[in-house]
Amino acid sequence: MAKRFRLTRRFPVAMTEDGYRRLKSFAAEAGLDEGEALSFLFENFDAITDEEHLAHRLRRFNSELDARKG
Repeated sequence: MAKRFRLTRRFPVAMTEDGYRRLKSFAAEAGLDEGEALSFLFENFDAITDEEHLAHRLRRFNSELDARKG
């Protein structure tokens, strides 16, 4: 019997407008709601990210974060 997919954790999330628009777009393309899309992304994180590009983009995001908050 297939295991039933249940969303068991809920947490408040603050996202940038760009991030939220991309999440909604990805979820719609995949036929998922936003919570399911986030679950998919994090459950498959290592398989869908390029470690080298991730590190570079994370450094760039962090360097721009204070300006984005203002």
